[in-house]
Amino acid sequence: MMKKKRLSASKASLVLFLCQMISALDVPLDSKLLEELSQPPTITQQSPKDYIVDPRENIVIQCEAKGKPPPSFSWTRNGTHFDIDKDAQVTMKPNSGTLVINIMNGGKAEAYEGIYQCTARNERGAAISNNIVIRPSRSPLWTKEKLEPHQVREGDSLVLHCRPPVGLPPPIIFWMDNAFQRLPQSERVSQGLNGDLYFSNVQPEDTREDYICYARFNHTQTIQQKQPISVKVFSMDSLNDTIAANLSDTDIYGAKPVTEKQPILLTPTGSTSTKVELRGSVLLLECIAAGLPTPGIHWIKEGGELPANRTFFENFKKTLKIIDVSEADSGNYKCIARNILGSAYHVISVTVKAAPYWITAPRNLVLSPGEDGTLICRANGNPKPNISWLANGVPIAIAPEDPSRKVDGDTIIFSHVQERSSAVYQCNASNEYGYLLANAFVNVLAEPPRILTPANKLYQVIADSPALLDCAYFGSPKPEIEWFKGVKGSILRGNEYVFHDNGTLEIPVAQKDSTGTYTCVARNELGKIQNEVQLEVKDPTMIIKQPEYKVIQRYGQVSFECIIKHDSTLLATVTWLKDNDELPDDERFLVGKDNLTIMNVTDKDDGTYTCIVNTTLDSVSASAVLTVVAAPPTPAIIYARPNPPFDLELTGQLERSVELSWIPGDENNSPITSFVIEYEDGLHEPGVWHYQTEVPGTQTTVQLKLSPYVNYSFRVIAVNEIGRSQPSEPSEQYLTKSANPDENPSNVQGIGSEPDNLVITWEPLKGFQSNGPGLQYKVSWRQKDVDDEWTSVIVANVSKYIVSGTPTFVPYEIKVQALNDLGYAPEPSEVIGHSGEDLPMVAPGNVQVHVINSTLAKVHWDPVPLKTVRGHLQGYKVYYWKVQSLSRRSRRHVEKKILTFRGNKTFGMLPGLEPYSSYKLNVRVVNGKGEGPASPDKVFKTPEGVPSSPSFLKITNPTLDSLTLEWGSPTHPNGVLTSYVLKFQPINNTHELGPLVEIRIPANESSLILKNLNYSTRYKFYFNAQTSVGSGSQITEEAVTIMDEVQPLYPRIRNVTTAAAETYANISWEYEGPDHANFYVEYGVAGSKEDWKKEIVNGSRSFFVLKGLTPGTAYKVRVGAEGLSGFRSSEDVFETGPAMASRQVDIATQGWFIGLMCAVALLILILLIVCFIRRNKGGKYPVKEKEDAHADPEIQPMKEDDGTFGEYSDAEDHKPLKKGSRTPSDRTVKKEDSDDSLVDYGEGVNGQFNEDGSFIGQYSGKKEKEPAEGNESSEAPSPVNAMNSFV
Repeated sequence: MMKKKRLSASKASLVLFLCQMISALDVPLDSKLLEELSQPPTITQQSPKDYIVDPRENIVIQCEAKGKPPPSFSWTRNGTHFDIDKDAQVTMKPNSGTLVINIMNGGKAEAYEGIYQCTARNERGAAISNNIVIRPSRSPLWTKEKLEPHQVREGDSLVLHCRPPVGLPPPIIFWMDNAFQRLPQSERVSQGLNGDLYFSNVQPEDTREDYICYARFNHTQTIQQKQPISVKVFSMDSLNDTIAANLSDTDIYGAKPVTEKQPILLTPTGSTSTKVELRGSVLLLECIAAGLPTPGIHWIKEGGELPANRTFFENFKKTLKIIDVSEADSGNYKCIARNILGSAYHVISVTVKAAPYWITAPRNLVLSPGEDGTLICRANGNPKPNISWLANGVPIAIAPEDPSRKVDGDTIIFSHVQERSSAVYQCNASNEYGYLLANAFVNVLAEPPRILTPANKLYQVIADSPALLDCAYFGSPKPEIEWFKGVKGSILRGNEYVFHDNGTLEIPVAQKDSTGTYTCVARNELGKIQNEVQLEVKDPTMIIKQPEYKVIQRYGQVSFECIIKHDSTLLATVTWLKDNDELPDDERFLVGKDNLTIMNVTDKDDGTYTCIVNTTLDSVSASAVLTVVAAPPTPAIIYARPNPPFDLELTGQLERSVELSWIPGDENNSPITSFVIEYEDGLHEPGVWHYQTEVPGTQTTVQLKLSPYVNYSFRVIAVNEIGRSQPSEPSEQYLTKSANPDENPSNVQGIGSEPDNLVITWEPLKGFQSNGPGLQYKVSWRQKDVDDEWTSVIVANVSKYIVSGTPTFVPYEIKVQALNDLGYAPEPSEVIGHSGEDLPMVAPGNVQVHVINSTLAKVHWDPVPLKTVRGHLQGYKVYYWKVQSLSRRSRRHVEKKILTFRGNKTFGMLPGLEPYSSYKLNVRVVNGKGEGPASPDKVFKTPEGVPSSPSFLKITNPTLDSLTLEWGSPTHPNGVLTSYVLKFQPINNTHELGPLVEIRIPANESSLILKNLNYSTRYKFYFNAQTSVGSGSQITEEAVTIMDEVQPLYPRIRNVTTAAAETYANISWEYEGPDHANFYVEYGVAGSKEDWKKEIVNGSRSFFVLKGLTPGTAYKVRVGAEGLSGFRSSEDVFETGPAMASRQVDIATQGWFIGLMCAVALLILILLIVCFIRRNKGGKYPVKEKEDAHADPEIQPMKEDDGTFGEYSDAEDHKPLKKGSRTPSDRTVKKEDSDDSLVDYGEGVNGQFNEDGSFIGQYSGKKEKEPAEGNESSEAPSPVNAMNSFV
């Protein structure tokens, strides 16, 4: 017993020591006590000593303090009083010393640079803050300099200097290229600590013109860019460069290999250097070496080891990093650079100095009148700091004298203090590397005793265990504590009690008779107070029937009992474990009130099962082992769902609960695993059954929690492994009483729909949640961060309320409380909403465009002030559009494009630009309401690019040794064309290619006659255009020179033309060859890999109608002749028109139109017969004359904007031919050349085909040839109709 007492006493001493230490620092944190006791000021929050501020934002200098009475605040600036009332830009927050300097409304941050100090003062003393040095951050621009290109021999070292502008704080340096990609770094190429880029040796791949150094100033979130640096690496010496043009390839490639070099240090220079670092900071030492092969770097500390766990290597071991350095890290550090040719080294002498740091910081003293105490201030540093004292912010040497105070170096000794001795003392420890300032008050209090332990506090313990009764107290002088049992009992003494210095009474072994009232009395010379607490001693928890060892056959059922006895006033919970872990998540394990049942036992159920009983005061446990053995074979059993439960009974009806019992039905050879209880609310939702709860299959009673104002009926469903039973018959009805609502509406939101309103919405309570009749809602709101009272209204059972007349986009605190005829629900939680948004007021400024290449640009802008957004900032939209093409100097339809950049982003990329074009753009800020005003239009231009392929290539007029080539300029020149390049080569009968010939043609030419060709030879041509940037994509074509001047004997199909409508297209062609050819048309979707579809042409017609086409689809088509292998035309591509709904009357159903079409068809048939007769007679249609008459067909490109084919031009239209026309280049067949020409029948009719196959308008066109206008048309022949070879 004595041993136990001593142990308790030692514990109490430790607790007492800790409590005294805490009380010496501060008054006990009892809210009521703190309101009553006087206390000198204590600085609780202040800005950092070195405070770098954003010059664009308001300056906030923090100074918070506590004290009783609350302290007042004043400031000094640069050592003199700072009168904030005389500066309109400076305000002090209410009940605070924090200064706010308004920069955003006209103030200059530079004008407020200086050293600030805050003083918090009340009647008990004055506390001061650190000296806070205010400096605005700076991000100056790079000084302009002319950067000469670096020309370096391969293998030499190179240093690219960054020399960033001096900023505050210093910028972060990184190197990137023009594409904003970080330059790769390695052991050979790396960035130094000073930002320069070091090459240990240069390689040919280092040649580039875009080494760019960037400086990122994090404080102002700006990035400055140095001019790009060009590096060219030569792989031979300057002599070889000079005479390379006169040497053979062998001489050039036979130059000497690059000379290997031993290491030399690029940085630091020399053999030794020194570095001073401060204790606790990070030491960074750097060595970068030149050499070939690239040297490796190794670090050692002379006379010692590098510190473990604090040493790291960075930048490919070129940087040695030691964190949290101390004086022990001083010494010489050697870096060694080594390759196969030798080594170099450098020694860095490191000295670790130390700013002052605390050994013992002064602590607050709370003393009684007449007591003694000390303030100790001990600090260390290198050099050793000087200690000085201040009293209430004044040097102690000139402070008012206090006879109870004596200064002895780093200690102030107080003797026999009085209340007037209260003050705040400052200790300043400083050396050349910094200072420490600590405030510590001496608070002399004369206070009568107070007991902080709540009155009549109840303590509960288990019999035969210790009881600790608290009596937390405060008083000055320190009160004496006495304990009594009962109100009039005698003072407690003796070995059965332990009295702790903090007032706690310990009863080491509490018995049942220890139960009762205990009184604690605290007294000092200023008064006396007492407090009563209650002790209850409970019976221990016991397991009176423990689980027993079990052996069970596989697939059987086993139960473990755990019957307990516990104090009737305590709630006991029983938990079962298997092998000291939770029970498996398996429905076979059923936990009852006093047992654990395992159904359908398997081998894995072997193990130890433990029953643990817990109350709020104690815990007991017991275990048993289960062994599973094999089961004998059993006959087949028929399993079925259980029968429904019956005989439901309600008992123990209370306002919020009822007990339901039932009798299970037959389980039908499958044990019941659970019962599902459902309820019906006959008052709010009659006929609808809801899930209430589920209990194990061994349980036939359940205590159900109920809601007020609900007319309950219950039913039970039994569940086994086969399925669910039918529901039982409903129980009797039970109507619960009405009550206040238990909960409030959920999903409360406040979102304005207009700039001057606030729409408050919520999810209403369901019927049974109302808890009574007359459900309503109390809607309350007030503006956030404004000292306003709550505004409230009571509304009916709705889900929305609109507050009008609110300021635009300000935060509101909102709450919605439910109530009914009986009263209110609990106080709801507050949510933050916003009144309605309005369109932003300001456009982004300083819009800048950086053109990256001919199709990509980067746009930058300054963010708008958040106050002008007037809503939730969603991002920025960039509108940009092409103004004109610089190559054509012709304006086009303006199609604006929009890119959205989410969030507070200040830059974005503009892809897909057209080369050599002029663009405009503007930027707008976007909130939830919409877009703000646009910034002024910014004009930028894209550089030249490579052109598209020529619009067509047509080969005509074949002779024995020449061909005529005609072409159209590229649809998209993307710059100024410099020339055309023509390449061609012969193809023999086995499709082998001959030698390639290249010809360069001036850009102003549009035709060329190739002479001196081989007769009767097929040639393949490759043709492309060029700008100063390079060559564009090429177009190919094939043609054949003729064998002699007579008509070719080989058949051919040429001039395949199409005219397309929405769902059909009319195909026509010209045929030269034997009579009575049987034609077919093949077609398919352009770009598809599907097989060609084939249509047979009846008779020897030279036209055909393709039906059943899909509107708005591009098709490919070609024409062939049956029986002639490989004899077919070249491919043509056309596009059907888009599907369009027509409100006009279909003229095809009108009688007059049908008659007119019949007459026209009859006329055309007569003309065809005449032409056929003339042709058979020879007439004026020899092949040569026909070629002369139709030698210049043309194809117009598709429209740029919609990709559809245009219509044929009529005779009065002086514009170029619209896209899709297939008329000859001179647009007419001259009448004097052919009396039988159909030109006289054209009458300017549009060149579209009817569905019956007639080709009205096929030969319509102008009477005279006119020059092309602009770049949208061309008079060159069609590449589709170029001469085909004969097979």
